[in-house]
Amino acid sequence: MSNIRPPQVEGPLQGAVLVLLQFDVCESIRLDQLRELIREHQVASLKSHHPAPGYIRYQRPPVVEPLETLVLESGERLAGEIKYYDYGVLSVVFQLPFAGEWQDLLQLASRWVWDIDFAAQATELVRRRLERVGSALVKPYSSWLSEDYLIFQIQHAPHADSISELIQHHGPSIAKVVRGDMGRLAESEINEVLRSRISYYETDLAVIGWNAAFIYDNASDAETAIQLLEYANSQLLEFRHYDNLLTRELENVYKLLDKDTGVLARWRMARSATRLHTVLLDVQELTEHADNAIKFLSDMFSARFYKLAASKVGVPDYKDLVTKKVQTAEELYRFMVDQFNQSRAFFLEVTVVIILAIELVYLFRGKLL
Repeated sequence: MSNIRPPQVEGPLQGAVLVLLQFDVCESIRLDQLRELIREHQVASLKSHHPAPGYIRYQRPPVVEPLETLVLESGERLAGEIKYYDYGVLSVVFQLPFAGEWQDLLQLASRWVWDIDFAAQATELVRRRLERVGSALVKPYSSWLSEDYLIFQIQHAPHADSISELIQHHGPSIAKVVRGDMGRLAESEINEVLRSRISYYETDLAVIGWNAAFIYDNASDAETAIQLLEYANSQLLEFRHYDNLLTRELENVYKLLDKDTGVLARWRMARSATRLHTVLLDVQELTEHADNAIKFLSDMFSARFYKLAASKVGVPDYKDLVTKKVQTAEELYRFMVDQFNQSRAFFLEVTVVIILAIELVYLFRGKLL
């Protein structure tokens, strides 16, 4: 985080620990209106976007503002900021400078990964912020999905003149940090964790897990990795939302189909089919919007980094679930439309028969008279 710099501190390990919290609060956010609303309540300067390297470009950069300090029960004070993305996700980032031994980092990782509910502590802060910018939110949700992720960014470690030395001397400790586990990990588990690593130079390293990552790099160069991890988690959050939305809609359709299959029931399918089709269009539009929120400009390493990060946090898995449910919904939509068309055709045929019958009655009645 370029605007929250850890001070220079002494110790064998030096760096910072970041907590990334994502909240899916609405369908989208009007960033221009949001920026004006924030200015009305805040005299301090406001950033229009989070600084990003030239080879990573946001389609619509998020609005960023500082957040009040989060104080944990342990007394640790975390500086923070909040980012508003136009696709309806809020990203809260807290940071704590770190200096200490590997054992200190392991203890902190174990405690923060498993014992502290950062999302619960940040939710109230986020709600207070949204109270004054509610008019900029499009279709706000009554309940929020959330994701949390920890990043252990170390910029100095002993016996680490190269990444090979760092892995050789501290590979097991790095694996424990990523897992948040102080126990003695099996060699197979250590290898599994370290398999998800990526480096560009011989002096930088990122080891990515499903709920935490270890980054060995200086603060400015680590910024790219942090932003990509943040984006990957926001993508996971969005696909979780689409998965829940489609699950609810499919359940409603199945209930409708189970109730009755008569002619009148088929006639009533028109409204449900229209609603299902609207949801499908919304999901496709929002998915494309979220997918295209960030672009990689001639930087294959950042693209590979994002692909690895997305796979570790579970983006492809949820994307596959959403894709399959979209396909199921499309098949159901076609079925419901066919059923409605059959019902309409039957109704028209019955109407024609009734009209003919009436005409015949009047015809024979006229002859009798």
